[in-house]
Amino acid sequence: MNRFTNYLETQSFGLCSALAQRWGFSTRSVRLSFVYASFFTFGSPIVLYFAGAFWMNVRRAMRQQRSTVWDL
Repeated sequence: MNRFTNYLETQSFGLCSALAQRWGFSTRSVRLSFVYASFFTFGSPIVLYFAGAFWMNVRRAMRQQRSTVWDL
């Protein structure tokens, strides 16, 4: 179970940890806020989470593909 948890936290999306790092909060508080918001709004933040995860993976792929603007 620990192996699965580590995979999810490091390899899956990492959106909560990226947001926490950018905003200066702890990762745990961002994840708990997301879970609470999902319960109170009947799961609607899940759509926003997947959209953010998709956008983050697109940005990561673009950075790996080109190192500078001049590499067109």
